[in-house]
Amino acid sequence: MAEHDEITDLKGEESFIDKIKEKIHGGGDDTSSSSDSDSEAKKTTSSPSSVKAKIYRLFGREKPVHKVFGGGKPADIFLWRNKKISGTVLGGATAVYVLFELLEYHLLTLFCHISILSLALLFLWSNATTFINKRPPNIPEVCLPEDPVLQVASALRIEINRALAVLREIASGRDLKKFLVVVAGLWALSIVGSCCNFLTLFYIIFVLLHTVPVLYEKYDDRIDAYAEKAMVEFKKQYAVFDAKVLSKIPRGPLKDKKKA
Repeated sequence: MAEHDEITDLKGEESFIDKIKEKIHGGGDDTSSSSDSDSEAKKTTSSPSSVKAKIYRLFGREKPVHKVFGGGKPADIFLWRNKKISGTVLGGATAVYVLFELLEYHLLTLFCHISILSLALLFLWSNATTFINKRPPNIPEVCLPEDPVLQVASALRIEINRALAVLREIASGRDLKKFLVVVAGLWALSIVGSCCNFLTLFYIIFVLLHTVPVLYEKYDDRIDAYAEKAMVEFKKQYAVFDAKVLSKIPRGPLKDKKKA
């Protein structure tokens, strides 16, 4: 009987050890399966980002068009978020263009006539109140705040200094590509300036700012696809032009020193 009890105890211990081993192997399979699932999940999550990275965007933009324009009220106006405000601004600019360009009304003359009319009305109204027994008009005191003026002046100073630095870099002969781009842009601008005056050019730019961004935001996928094809073709033509023409032009001394 004692031997039989010992044998049953040994069998129970062996079965208990076998159960522990099965649990260990089962846990290992679960961990391996979980690691596989994690790796698959990482692949699936990484694949959309890689696809997004391959999408070409015009001018290399990474933000929405609204954020490119600053994301504030000017962006809302240019992208027609509020159609009444955008229409009013565009209509006001059109009225100014018609008044000064088509009707040939001068700015100084208009300013003087508006000032004379406003001052005459306020002067007559202020003196007429003594006969009508009414209060005189409350003319508000208008003064420019200091902080916004300083901010505008500071921002303008930064942009002017940046433009001067770019012009200095171009004139020093360091970047031939940038030099050609700037010369071509100035030449195209001179042609446009010979065809129309400053007010017409300003109005054309203003209308383009109110039409091109909103159309690009609506059809950005198609426009980016065409722009990518155009950029590839431009790079091919520029490579040919560089090999045949630009590489034969002597470079500036600063660029040669850097390479040496």
